[in-house]
Amino acid sequence: MFQLVLRAPQALVEPVSDALIDELGALSVSVEDADAGSDAEQALFGEPDMPIEATAWSRSTLNAMFADEAAATAAAAALLAQSWAEGLLLQSLQQLPDQDWVRLTQSQFEPVAISDGFWVVPSWHDVPPGARHVIRLDPGLAFGTGTHPTTRMCLRWLATQPARLALPGLRVLDYGCGSGILAIGAALHGTRDIDAVDIDPAAVQATEANARANGVRLQAGLPERASGLYGVVLANILATPLKLLAPLLCTHLAPGGRLVLAGILERQADELQAAYAPWLALQVVDAQEGWILMSGEASRGP
Repeated sequence: MFQLVLRAPQALVEPVSDALIDELGALSVSVEDADAGSDAEQALFGEPDMPIEATAWSRSTLNAMFADEAAATAAAAALLAQSWAEGLLLQSLQQLPDQDWVRLTQSQFEPVAISDGFWVVPSWHDVPPGARHVIRLDPGLAFGTGTHPTTRMCLRWLATQPARLALPGLRVLDYGCGSGILAIGAALHGTRDIDAVDIDPAAVQATEANARANGVRLQAGLPERASGLYGVVLANILATPLKLLAPLLCTHLAPGGRLVLAGILERQADELQAAYAPWLALQVVDAQEGWILMSGEASRGP
């Protein structure tokens, strides 16, 4: 494996990256801030729901991976000969040591403790002693591996609700299920009737595969699968879609049902409360690293 490292001004990052992948045989291309760690380091990407001010740093480092030295050398020569690539600099071309890349990737993911006795454990790890509820989940299939604060807060909430989740006849809806981790968490805490839906067919497939791997039963599908009333509705998405989904999600709440929302920044709490006010009163029930978990209960009727 050979690594070609290039320095590029902002305007060249996208065309050079495209050329490396589409025309010059690069296996992958990653982009980093060339000034990272210095006083000139630039925070480029904004928070969720905020516009991105730029698509690349003013000075970027491009790391392109190639199968062999000949391909990497040819790519560098081809790019540096282009009239449109003025300002592109070659930093290095080097062979990388042979590594077990699968094992290296796996080493970055450790078991995640959700609460006492409740863990998310990658399949290649041993289950920690004392774990009573374990979700076996491999990273990479879809959003939701238990490492992000929004997912951890949702799972923590589930862990505090064993009596509710085990009620006979309770239905749970996981809207925007991603990997299916929340639906699986509900099943492990006693729920027997679970619908997990997502607009992405790949997420539906990942949810079905992860449910099988964890030995739980649920129904996964596209959003139209959601039907009727649910005692618990979970949605870990982002603030803007959650605001748009307010009428739909609340329509699916049974009287006295509990709505649990995540993917919300602390500064967005008032917006969400206003969006859901016609149906229920949302409250912040958990917070972690600038993210919050909000929940509210549907009216039980007259």
